[in-house]
Amino acid sequence: MKYYDKLIFELSRPGRQGYELPADKYDTDGIADIPAGLLRNQELDLPEVGELDVVRHYTNLSSKNFGVDTGFYPLGSCTMKYNPKINEEVAAMPQFAGLHPLQDAESAQGALELYYNLQKALANIAGLAEFTLNPYAGAHGELTGLMVMRQYHISRGDTKRTKVIVPNSAHGTNPASAMVAGLEVVEVKSKPNGSIDVEDLKPLLDDTVAGIMMTNPNTLGMFETEIVEIAKLVHEAGGLLYYDGANLNPMLGKVRPGDMGFDIMHINLHKTFSTPHGGGGPGSGPVGVAAHLTEYLPAPHVFKKEDGTFGVTRDGDKSLGSVSTFLGNFGVMMKAYAYILSLGKENIRNVGPMATLNANYIKESLKDDYLLPIGGVCKHEFVFDGLKDKSTGVTTLNVAKRLLDYGFHAPTIYFPLLFHESMMIEPTETESLETLDEFIDVMHKVAKEARETPDMVKNAPLTTPISHPDETTAAKKPILSYKQMKANA
Repeated sequence: MKYYDKLIFELSRPGRQGYELPADKYDTDGIADIPAGLLRNQELDLPEVGELDVVRHYTNLSSKNFGVDTGFYPLGSCTMKYNPKINEEVAAMPQFAGLHPLQDAESAQGALELYYNLQKALANIAGLAEFTLNPYAGAHGELTGLMVMRQYHISRGDTKRTKVIVPNSAHGTNPASAMVAGLEVVEVKSKPNGSIDVEDLKPLLDDTVAGIMMTNPNTLGMFETEIVEIAKLVHEAGGLLYYDGANLNPMLGKVRPGDMGFDIMHINLHKTFSTPHGGGGPGSGPVGVAAHLTEYLPAPHVFKKEDGTFGVTRDGDKSLGSVSTFLGNFGVMMKAYAYILSLGKENIRNVGPMATLNANYIKESLKDDYLLPIGGVCKHEFVFDGLKDKSTGVTTLNVAKRLLDYGFHAPTIYFPLLFHESMMIEPTETESLETLDEFIDVMHKVAKEARETPDMVKNAPLTTPISHPDETTAAKKPILSYKQMKANA
């Protein structure tokens, strides 16, 4: 067993106890006797540790975790950006958290009003007619939106529209969602800056195309300047435009997807609107549509009655029906609603510009040391193609690991796939100038180390408990239990 394994995990000592249950002093009639057939005939093979050892073990482990509350995540707006704690407090209010999903509408009017108001707020932000908040995640929202797209064409008797165009720079969920929805994926090429090649798009547009999936800005952080032309071409061909809301952050308050010509979109409330995201959840992927598609949205749906109270629709002639249990992830919606109200119209329009300013500041400050394949003004994120000087063999992975020694989490690496040594950096709107300057300084130091002492960077991280694990074996044969750990010691 290696030293760090003993240091972190192996604290067990034979005979050591943390707690012992007292004898049952009330067991006078043998009521608590356990039948012999249910008794163990062997001792439990569990760690033998004192209570203090256990407390220190988990406390020390927690201090080794990296979180947005402790440091800067350069992969912010897609995954880890700071979210105000008051939104967590609001979501935990017992008046909401204590509601039961099966309560009738009359006894849950406050929750339904919040739900309805959030639907309208998102519609206003997105420039679309109506939203459903039912989907549980971004990919779930994509699937729901594509089902709306397909249902629209089928209801008009246009059954041969079974193809969805997806850029070769798209997020991986786009083609996956299309396939799950029973649609065929057709790839459209991108220009060197990641934007859709309109000339490559034109011959793909025929009467078999249901629509196109895009994100704007694209996955390289560049705004699709030809979006109006793309919308015109797709609509003239009878297709619909789907907006992947993963990159909505820099657009907030400045440009609305509906105004660009998009018919359907999903929003990641757990990215853009204040729910901490990571580890698989919790999430929420509301889907918005233009006016001509509202009747296809899934049920149940919250509506406002003429008397000002709120009700829930359960079905509709053209509705998709249910795509989730009850009304979706309500706790996530509460955080999003609190976030929107706390910012207000006057401040939500500052989110996008601040994220854009921060990203461009880092990009321009580091482009002498890191290869910038696409020039010009980016939005909330940008991509380096590794170090500018590649002569010493230091890779993007090496740089990412070296950042850990300086107390920074690594950015997204090796995505998008358009570049061999991709390093995607997203600072988000919440980071201060001082934090950005510190990150820039460390990135320059790592670039200098790569030139002068490359082996040190290649062997990084040097200060973490585990430096270079066998990632393939860890994925294929993970050690998930105490017994497995002992067997591998």
